Amino acid sequence: MGGSHAHPHAAETRRMRSIAWVVVTALALLTLGAVVWLWPGDERPAPTNPAAEEQTARVVALHPEPCPADITEEGGNGCGTATVELTEDGQTVVVDLPNGPGAPRIAAGDDVVVIAIPGAEEGQYGVVDHQRSTGLWVLGLAFVLTLLAFGRWRGLSALAGLAVTFVVLFFFVVPAILGGESPMLVALVGSAAITLTVLYLTHGVTMTSTVAVIGTLVSLALTGILAAVSVNALSLSGITDDISASVSDRYGITMSGLLVASIVIGSVGVLDDVTVTQSSIVSELARANPSYGFRHLYSAASRIGRSHIASVVNTIVLAYAGASLPLLILVAADNPSIGDVVTTQFISQEIVRSIVATLGLIAAVPLTTALAEYSARARVVAVGPSA
Repeated sequence: MGGSHAHPHAAETRRMRSIAWVVVTALALLTLGAVVWLWPGDERPAPTNPAAEEQTARVVALHPEPCPADITEEGGNGCGTATVELTEDGQTVVVDLPNGPGAPRIAAGDDVVVIAIPGAEEGQYGVVDHQRSTGLWVLGLAFVLTLLAFGRWRGLSALAGLAVTFVVLFFFVVPAILGGESPMLVALVGSAAITLTVLYLTHGVTMTSTVAVIGTLVSLALTGILAAVSVNALSLSGITDDISASVSDRYGITMSGLLVASIVIGSVGVLDDVTVTQSSIVSELARANPSYGFRHLYSAASRIGRSHIASVVNTIVLAYAGASLPLLILVAADNPSIGDVVTTQFISQEIVRSIVATLGLIAAVPLTTALAEYSARARVVAVGPSA
């Protein structure tokens, strides 16, 4: 049964909810306005050094030949040629067997990607990669079916949230940066749009979700500021490999700004996880023990938050290290001491990613916990403990 003190606190609960919805509505309108303002035009800037056009093809036959004595056959397809059929017009062409680091191992019947060889005569092509569309569709379908079988309606909402994330990234964030907008500003606006949409879509339109949204957006802003200050203070260029150098050269994007943007976007997922968890924990603790005051409720939830942060920090570092393992090995092998390794551009960049993301997470815990505590306590007091 509801407590007899429900009515005196009902006004406080309504006021608290009204304030929260006013804040979220204002943030949503601000985000929408920023998206409209930054929305990229229809035309993308032409690259200064365009890449060779790719075509799909199928390997018809291989024609291996003995290699000269000064050429090794290891790590490739050996010497000789292959006949491939271009998918676009059915034309059959002869190409050299691909060799060298990263060269695809091919066989008759393989679906491959070819490009016209720069500087060669017209009609000369080289095999550069395998086609993977069929395998990726199969893997994606297995992922969808597994998620739906286990998560059911929650799994469906998670897939919808994932679709929103991809739409924002590929139709707003990437084109807007290519269009010359500030990478950091675009990343913050895109991350806010993802947060506002995905959290409500995945967890429902509740006060728990609203608290998580506010905590995430404030923490994202702090993460962006810390990332910009750190990248500038450490003079990080953001160019650490051929891909980043190619992006800078072909599209004129400021890679230090893109580094800041990547830190912000990379923090969204873990921030959502932490803020939703903290908001839900506080709500459940308040419901389980309505007698808890602010100090007890905040302390209990913070202890759980500290444990969560401790495990997430390791996850962040391992995720960045795993994604960059080849470069990490190369840098460590080329530098004799650990001090030299740590201060290189590449390692310093990954350290900044990890530290800034962690600082944003740490800030999210007390902020979200305090907001959730006030929200949950007001609701519990208003309705009273259940019988």
